[in-house]
This record gives sequence, structure tokens and C-alpha cells, in this order.
Amino acid sequence: MRGRPNLFASYAAEQGILPTTTKKVSAVLLVIAAITIPLEVLPVLSQFSQPSWLVLLNRSLIFLIAALGLNILVGLAGQVSLGHAFFMGVGAYTAAVLGGTGAGLWSLGLPIWVWLPLSGIIPALLGILIAPTAVRVRGLYLAIVTLGLVFIGEHIFRNANSIAGAPEVGREWPRLELRIWKEENPLIDFASDGNWFGVSLPGEAKTFYFLLVMAIVFVFLAKNLGRTRIGRSFAAIRDRDVAAEIMGVGEFRAKTQAFAISSFYAGVSGALFGVVVGRLIPETWNLFLSVQFVAIVLIGGAGTVAGTVLGSFFVVLMPRMVENVTRFLGDQAIDGGVLSIVGDFVVSIDGDFGLISLSAQGPGLSIFQLNQVIYGLLIAVFLISEPLGLFGIWIRIRNYWKGWPFTY
Repeated sequence: MRGRPNLFASYAAEQGILPTTTKKVSAVLLVIAAITIPLEVLPVLSQFSQPSWLVLLNRSLIFLIAALGLNILVGLAGQVSLGHAFFMGVGAYTAAVLGGTGAGLWSLGLPIWVWLPLSGIIPALLGILIAPTAVRVRGLYLAIVTLGLVFIGEHIFRNANSIAGAPEVGREWPRLELRIWKEENPLIDFASDGNWFGVSLPGEAKTFYFLLVMAIVFVFLAKNLGRTRIGRSFAAIRDRDVAAEIMGVGEFRAKTQAFAISSFYAGVSGALFGVVVGRLIPETWNLFLSVQFVAIVLIGGAGTVAGTVLGSFFVVLMPRMVENVTRFLGDQAIDGGVLSIVGDFVVSIDGDFGLISLSAQGPGLSIFQLNQVIYGLLIAVFLISEPLGLFGIWIRIRNYWKGWPFTY
């Protein structure tokens, strides 16, 4: 309606992906800000243009794709799953076999336009095969079934040396390059330093742009899924499965579709993870990786795409923040700074008592163990106090300022 942009004249307008002008403008500004990160255009974002930060941002985008798949299964369809790492591993090794090279290993050397789609399709087909077993159970029993997939997959990956490489060594993944077939020189190399449109960019920045496009595509697809008939059937099964079946929604079909879509997302993410990291060992696809994605969904906000985006960056960047704060407190304790008392109590230095140890031999938790504790605490806190996670906090802040100065 002209002059009243916040009122909807049709259901189609209300169900739009970005139904308001504010959301459209915000989305465009976020994309523009993301594009400028490697270019160091905005001073406030210039720190993230460093290669070490770009590596973390690349991992955040990869984890975002996988978390979107888990959010579809858990948040939209209501199926508890701890087996996401298994499907990521299947997708990763599909990419390694189809696109990789190496003596003594299964490798075909196919281009990215072949192995990347198939790295999602193969796990999706596997998800369809597993779904009938998983559909028969629900709740904690379903979580146990999917948990078993992680241990089975880890055992298979560890012993399939011709596919996964030797234990504790792993194998190299295909490079992030665009080729027509198997020619020597790629059309576009996303992993090496070079010039794009006259701008010199490191390989991490070129990889960032590729992953940013991939993430935007998968976010759009996940957001649009909730507006389709399939997405509405997922929500109906999640809320009242018996009532949904009475109304004509096929529970078996809906849950199988949810597993297939979630597995596709996980497979593509696993392939990209292997390609960007370059070399991964079979033990990478373990239970802790699955727990990380559960943390992303619950901390960000289950059932919301925006919450999954927030949760992905929060969970991936949090260990870096924790490490920086811990090392700052350690420096304060050594130098006798303002926070030296806090640093002495929190950080273990030279073998003395402390909650956190910066050395492998000192008493206290390592930074990795501390991150695990924080994941568990955050999951518990958000489940109890804010089920919608970071997205729910943002909604509260937004509604407060929309109603300010009126508080009623």
C-alpha cells in the first residue's frame, strides 16, 4: 500500500523473504559491508581483512551452510540429530575422490562443477536410506540413532585408507579452482594470491568471496524453504505430528525430505571445509563437530535462518575471542597491570594455580577445553532463559527501540 509500507495487502506480500523496506535495505547493507571486508574500505572492519581473520570468516561461512541444514532438520522439522558430522564427512570424501589427485588414493581429478554438487547429492541419498530407520523413533531415541552414525562413520573413515588417507595424516583435497574439465590452467583460481579487476587480493580473500556467494545462495534457499509447501509440512510435523497426518501431511515423506535436504547442506559444507583447510584427518568428523552445530542452532535460535547466521559467526569466532582475552589476562598478571589480580586467579603461569592454562603442562583447563565448557554453558543458558537464542535477544532489542519511549 502506497504510503503505508508496513501494512500488507496480500498473503504473498506478508510471506516475502524480505517483506519490509527496512529488511531489504539492511540485507543490502550487510552484503556490501561483507564485500568491503578484504578491501579495507571501512576502518571499523579493516581488522578482519588480515589473513588470520579471513580464515576464521571463511570457516564461519562454511559452518553456516552446514548449520542451515541442521536448522532445517532440528528447528523446522523438529527432528533431533547428532549425526551432522557424519554427513559432512561423506560429502568431504566424495569431493576428495571425485576432484582430488594423489598416488595410492582414489582420485578422479574432476572439476568443481562436478564434485561440488555430487558432494551434496551423495550424502542426501544416504540420508534418504537412513531416514526410514530414523523416522521410526523420535526425541532422545532419534538422537542416539544419529549419534551412532558419527561413531560408525569415524570408524569407516579411519580404516578406508585409500579414500581418507593414512590415520593421523589424512589426504589433500582438490583445490578451489574453476576448470572446464581437466586442463592444466584453471579459468579462476580461488585459492591463490592474484588480481581481480585490478585489485590485488590474497588467496584467503578470493576464497572468502566464493564462500560468501555460496552462503548467500544457501541462506536464500533455506529462507525460501519455510514459505513452500514442503517447509509448511515440516512445521506441521514438528508441532503436532498426529494432527498433521490427520490433515493429510505425510509424516514419513516429510521427515525423509528433511533428512535429505539437511544431508545435502552438510555434504556441500564438508566438501568446502576439506577444500579450504587443505588436509584433514579422519578424526575430524567426530562428535564434537556435531555438538558445535547443535550449539550454533541453539545459541543462534532454532528454527530461524537469521539466528543460524548469528550463531555460526558467534560460535566460530568465540574461541579466538576467548584466546585473546585469556592471553590479555596472562599479560596483565605478568606485567602487574590493572587486572593483575584477576589474571593471577584465572590464568596459570609458570605452573602456579589458575583456572586456565596457557601451556600444555600447566594446571587448569586448556583453551580448547575452556571452549567446550563455554559451549555447554551457553547451550544450557539459552535453552533455559532465551529459547530463541541470539535472534530472540535481537528481537527484544528491536521491539524496545520500535516502541521507545513508550514501554507499554
